[in-house]
Amino acid sequence: MYELAREVGLLDFTIAGGHWREDCLDYLRDNKLPIDVRGEGYNYDLVVTCQDLFMPRMTRGRRVVLVQEGMVDPDNAWFHLVKRFKFLPRWLASTSATGLSDAYDRFCVASDGFRDLFARHGVKREKMVITGIPNFSECESFRHNDFPHRDYLLVCTSDSRETFKFHNRRAFLRRVKLLANGRQIIVKLHPNERFERALAEVQRELPDARVYTSGSAEAMVANCAELVTEWSSTALVGLALGKRVHSNFKHEELRKLIPLQTHSAAANIAAVCQTLIDDNREVIEDPVSVSGVSNENDGWINEALA
Repeated sequence: MYELAREVGLLDFTIAGGHWREDCLDYLRDNKLPIDVRGEGYNYDLVVTCQDLFMPRMTRGRRVVLVQEGMVDPDNAWFHLVKRFKFLPRWLASTSATGLSDAYDRFCVASDGFRDLFARHGVKREKMVITGIPNFSECESFRHNDFPHRDYLLVCTSDSRETFKFHNRRAFLRRVKLLANGRQIIVKLHPNERFERALAEVQRELPDARVYTSGSAEAMVANCAELVTEWSSTALVGLALGKRVHSNFKHEELRKLIPLQTHSAAANIAAVCQTLIDDNREVIEDPVSVSGVSNENDGWINEALA
């Protein structure tokens, strides 16, 4: 059913369809990385995935490590429907439903704050491990870039409309204009947006703004003086780098979510994977962490890290 939906374009608004899938496959081919479409070529011992909104059949009966990708969408009506009615596909609720499958052995999360957030959503604490996440564990490194501009007000948009959420772009851009107060404005469009529409809207409301449809959003955050966004993961980068950040999240709650700046998130996640492969002990019943917070149950993970 999903393959048919993808082929006719019904999943093009998600990363499972359209140019996203082709871009991913092109990257793998260009870098001469092995590809096993649908995972049917081998009998794998371990599966690592950055989402569980859809769990392929090949993951059943195997050890699975789920790794948090980034920011999660706020709770909405779809989230509560998906959580209550298990027969509904989780992807209807987008990333707010991350972790709700329970079809994994460990869930590697970015910080204590995110562990608490996922727990409130209904994810089992005993399955979560605080490892940090590779794409946001070394935010200081983003300061070393060749983006030519400095000290501007940066706007990172979201793909709310493309994922069927309400968004008043005109009101958002007018708020940006007030916050800029005459300063240079740079707009980085979300890669999933309809660029033609978004460019026209920015031209109409912010005619002097520079607009980018590609490039490193993290480098742009590192060089800005102030960041304006709604639901973007770039808000976490901004806070980690000490920028002034405006978003739709409550500021005090957002600060709790800042990913661990450990510089070793990938190694931490690899240790979790290695331990699952090597260790046949019973599943730990208390939450564990590799962030330096130890308790009587986390000896297995400390051994792996050593």
